[in-house]
Amino acid sequence: MNIFIMFLVMLFMAGYYIMDSPSQHATQTETEYAITKSDLRAIAQCAATTQNAQINGTEFADQCIEQNGINSQFICLNASLKITECKIVKNKKPAFSYIITVTAPLDETLYNNMMEILETYYADAGTFGLYMDGRIVAGGTSAKRAVPTAIVEQMELIDGQLIYLTQYEIPDAATEYEVTLGADVVCPTGTAETYRFGRWQCVGYNVKTDCGGDMIWDSDLLECVADESRKPLCAETQTAVMVDSVWECINPFPEKSCPSDMVARLNYNTLEWECVTDPTNTADTKKCENITQNAVYGVMGATLRVPQTSCTDCEKLITDYDTCTSFCVPDPSRVADPRCYPAATRTCSGPSRAFYFGFPNASYVANVEAVADAVVPLDRAHSQNRKFNCLDCGDGEIDTARSLPPYIAVCK
Repeated sequence: MNIFIMFLVMLFMAGYYIMDSPSQHATQTETEYAITKSDLRAIAQCAATTQNAQINGTEFADQCIEQNGINSQFICLNASLKITECKIVKNKKPAFSYIITVTAPLDETLYNNMMEILETYYADAGTFGLYMDGRIVAGGTSAKRAVPTAIVEQMELIDGQLIYLTQYEIPDAATEYEVTLGADVVCPTGTAETYRFGRWQCVGYNVKTDCGGDMIWDSDLLECVADESRKPLCAETQTAVMVDSVWECINPFPEKSCPSDMVARLNYNTLEWECVTDPTNTADTKKCENITQNAVYGVMGATLRVPQTSCTDCEKLITDYDTCTSFCVPDPSRVADPRCYPAATRTCSGPSRAFYFGFPNASYVANVEAVADAVVPLDRAHSQNRKFNCLDCGDGEIDTARSLPPYIAVCK
C-alpha cells in the first residue's frame, strides 16, 4: 500500500515539474509575442493599403478597416494653414493638399512593438508612424514630422494613433472641347485643316509669314519688310513709295543737294528728302579686337586648367565691351535643362523649397547685375558648384524677403 502511494506521489511531482518548467514558460511567452507582432503588423498593413488606395484612386473595402477603426481623408489647407476645400477655385489651388489615414489608438504597452514593426517593414515610408504630442514618430529614424494644428483639430487626433500622411498636388482639370463635325475641307499646300470659331478652316503653318499689304516675312530679320517684287513701275516723273504697307506712286519732290560724303534719302514718315551719311563709306570696325576671357573661378592657390569654354551648363557668356572682358553669369532659362538641374523643376516648389545658384565667390557675384541689390550667401549651407540647386528648409520656410529665386534662396 505504501509503495502504491509513493508511486502516485512521484507521478504527481513529475507532472507538476513538466507543467511548470522554464522551457514551457519560454514557449508560451514567445508564442504570445509572435501573436501580438502579427496583429500589429496586420494593423499597419491595413493602414498602408488604405493610404495607397486613396493615392491611386482605387477602392479598398476590407473588414480590417472597421476592425481597427481606420479613417482616411483628403484635407487641404490655405496659405494661412486653415482648412479649405480640396478643389481648384478660379484657377487657384489650395496651398497644401494632404491624404491622411489614421487608426484607432493603441495601448501604451504596444508602442514599442509597433515601432519595431514600422522600423522593420516601413523604414522608407517617412511619414508613417505613431502620433505623439503633435508629431509623427516614424520607425527606424530620429526625425519627427510635425502635423499642422488644423489637421489635428479636424481629425481629433490623440496620442497612440497610427498615422500615415502624404502630401500631393491636386491635378489640373482636363479641358474638353466639343467638336462639331462638318463637311470635309480641302486645304492648299502650306496650310493645315484646323477647327476654329465653330467651323473647319485652312490656316498657315506659321502665322508670322502672313504679312499684310505689299509686305513679306523676312526669316532673318523676323519681321515683315517691303516686298520688292511687288514694287510698281511708276511714270517717269513719279516715285514708288510704301504708304501704310502698300506701294504707291507719288509725284516727285524737288531735288535735294547733299555733300559728297552724304546721300539723299526719302523719309517715308514725313515724305521729305533728307541728307544722311553714305553707308558705303562707313568702315566696318570692331570695338574689341581681342576679348579676354575672365570666366575661370577656383579656390586661391589651386591649379586651374583653362578649358575651351569656361561656362557651365547653367551659365551664359557675356562681354563687357568697355573693358573687352568676358564673364560667365547664371542663365535662369536653363533651370529646366537636365544637364543643369537633373531633377524636374516641380520637385523644388512649395513654401519650404526654392532654387538658388551656386555662386563660387564674391568676385563672381560682382559681375551679375540681377543680384546687384541683394545679399548673396556664401556659406556651407549653399553650394558653390556654379549650377542651380534646390534649397530644402525641411519643416521651416523660405525667407521671401531675403530670397531671389532662382539666384538666391535663404531659410527663415
